[in-house]
Amino acid sequence: MSLCLSFRGRWKMGQKNSLGGSSQLPKQDYKALRERCLMEGRLFEDDSFPASLCSVGSGPLLRKLPPGLQWRRPPELHSNPQFYSADTKRLDLCQGVVGDCWFLAALQALTLHQDILSRVVPLNQNFTENYAGIFQFWFWHFGKWVPVVIDDRLPVNTAGQLVFVSSTYKNVFWGALLEKAYAKLSGSYEDLQRGQVSEALVDFTGGVTMTIKPAEAPGNLWDILTWATYSRTLIGCQTHSGKERVLENGLVGGHAYTLTGIRKVTCRHGPEYLVKLRNPWGKVEWKGDWSDSSGMWELLSPKEKILLLRKSNDGEFWMTLKDFKTHFMLLVICKLTPGLLSQDVGQKWTYTMREGRWEKGITAGGPMKSPRDTFWKNPQFLLSVWSLQEGRRFPMSCSVLVSLLQKPRHRHRNWKPHLAIGFYLFRVGGPWGHVASQGVSHHLSSFLPFPDFLPICLCLQTDLGHCGDQRRLPSEFFWKNAPIRWPEAFLTEKEVSQELQLEPGTYLVVPCTSKAGQEAEFVLRVFSRKHIFHEIGCNSSAVLSKEIADENEGQDEFFTKLFEKYPEINAVQLQKVLNHMTWSSLGSAQPFFSLDACQGILALLDLNASGTVSIQEFRDLWKQLMLCQEVFHKHDSSHSGYLNRTQLQAAMRDAGIMLSNDVCQLMLIRYGGPNLQMDFVSFVHLMLRAENMEDAFQNLTQDGKGIYLQKPEWLMMTLYS
Repeated sequence: MSLCLSFRGRWKMGQKNSLGGSSQLPKQDYKALRERCLMEGRLFEDDSFPASLCSVGSGPLLRKLPPGLQWRRPPELHSNPQFYSADTKRLDLCQGVVGDCWFLAALQALTLHQDILSRVVPLNQNFTENYAGIFQFWFWHFGKWVPVVIDDRLPVNTAGQLVFVSSTYKNVFWGALLEKAYAKLSGSYEDLQRGQVSEALVDFTGGVTMTIKPAEAPGNLWDILTWATYSRTLIGCQTHSGKERVLENGLVGGHAYTLTGIRKVTCRHGPEYLVKLRNPWGKVEWKGDWSDSSGMWELLSPKEKILLLRKSNDGEFWMTLKDFKTHFMLLVICKLTPGLLSQDVGQKWTYTMREGRWEKGITAGGPMKSPRDTFWKNPQFLLSVWSLQEGRRFPMSCSVLVSLLQKPRHRHRNWKPHLAIGFYLFRVGGPWGHVASQGVSHHLSSFLPFPDFLPICLCLQTDLGHCGDQRRLPSEFFWKNAPIRWPEAFLTEKEVSQELQLEPGTYLVVPCTSKAGQEAEFVLRVFSRKHIFHEIGCNSSAVLSKEIADENEGQDEFFTKLFEKYPEINAVQLQKVLNHMTWSSLGSAQPFFSLDACQGILALLDLNASGTVSIQEFRDLWKQLMLCQEVFHKHDSSHSGYLNRTQLQAAMRDAGIMLSNDVCQLMLIRYGGPNLQMDFVSFVHLMLRAENMEDAFQNLTQDGKGIYLQKPEWLMMTLYS
């Protein structure tokens, strides 16, 4: 198994990189610029990223451009341009001539999470109300969310077609504008030609990434995917490296994909584990087992086949987990907290971030090679960790994630290659109660006002000596103490990281480059349940770790306990679960799920007609329930526990389901009460049914207008659900 874990960030905006080229972007006040344009009656033109070839780049990308390249604004390209449309629920973005499949794969994953997407892409922007040709996006870099302002002039060919990212819905432009903002952040469109899915995922979220080599994956890879798919995660993957080309099996070599779903299906010969992937090209699909044209689909029940199989060359397809492990080189899972990395349930994660630099002749000490080398000159960081299981005679080990990120050395992302970087870890203090207190460092004196930190102060060995009088520990320390972790190989990556299981105590983290004298700036981050972290000799006090908020804290523990008791849940058990849940957003109007309602919900989820739902299907239901609760609460303005027709229509629209007035009225008659108002339980049933019917239509339609069903399929879809 090859496992790499990471957390990324970005440079400070408006700051000069003192070790090389400028990483500076202009400070642009979006609101002030927009108001000025509106007042002067003109459209914004961004001189810092102009509509010219200098924004495209100066390398091979220029040769891919069509003749007669023009720059046009969306209102010039379509009579009814939309920035973003809730109607376009399907993954609708397609890659252009820029070789940025890694960016598009991450972006497609972003579209599966509306709340995360709206943090990056303010969805209230448009081309009508107070339109001034100016747009703003947000990216996470080096510990901060930073805004990027652009104008909306986009490169097109002579036919008015977008040259770079486009949407299958020709009047939707948020994807093309986001790509432009990311290109500006990176230096140019040319600078998007090479990259890793993990880089873009973290720039969109500030999250933690776990990278797995599928061929060497652990036996519980399906469990990891199940947990990740139904949590707040974004998942991408890459085929084996090499020149980007279409292979005989339909996959594209050297290419990035988005993992959009998983499904355990029941065939006549037993269960099959499937993963659903999407090609950022919006076309070209897998041709093997479980592809759109595969005969394997005949092994499923009619309902399961209808709801899963979509015969359309849209770039999205299914394949077995076994084939996925064979044909894909990397699987990247990005989560907003490190919870995926540990089985410690019910405990909060905390993090600390420090910035530093390697300067030639001062702090660029290089790797540890011999007792007389300059390794000791590298920046040195003291890390103290302890278990939350206090009072135990033998404290449990602590889960710690250490992440080292190097900042770009030039304004253009790809102009200066990454240095080969890594970090060493040394033990400098033992478990509590086993180390004498006479070696307390001057550096930890600032902890003493906090009683909880006193045990950490007592765990330093005399080896630290008088390090408070120095900039860093002397070379003698490294002669006497071997590292307990070291780089197996220095990697020329933007970020390297490692998950560690450490005994409570104090450690020294030493980040370095593969050669002495190499200069760069870096960010060092630590995640754990409880720790203190600071740089030795930097004349700064210790930095207390900050708690990471996780909206889904405890959710996984709930799922695990539930399905340990009931591997499969029937309608009676589902009723008990739903009626024991606390619906926090619904206040005093707590819903009651009748057995009939639970049987209806189960019928919608139960694709193989087993009469039960699995943990995977229940996780899917859980996500739907949380969305239902959110939109129901938002539109139940009087907190009555009911929605009228206007409120129902607005709530369904927020959930991405468009209902006409007539259909909405019929739904109130079918699912509402005598007064034509709908309670929460009926709203859940309607939402699940509408989602199912939408999926079925999209999978069965050949032209987007109608479908053909055989009689058994019609009965399965209408009577059972």
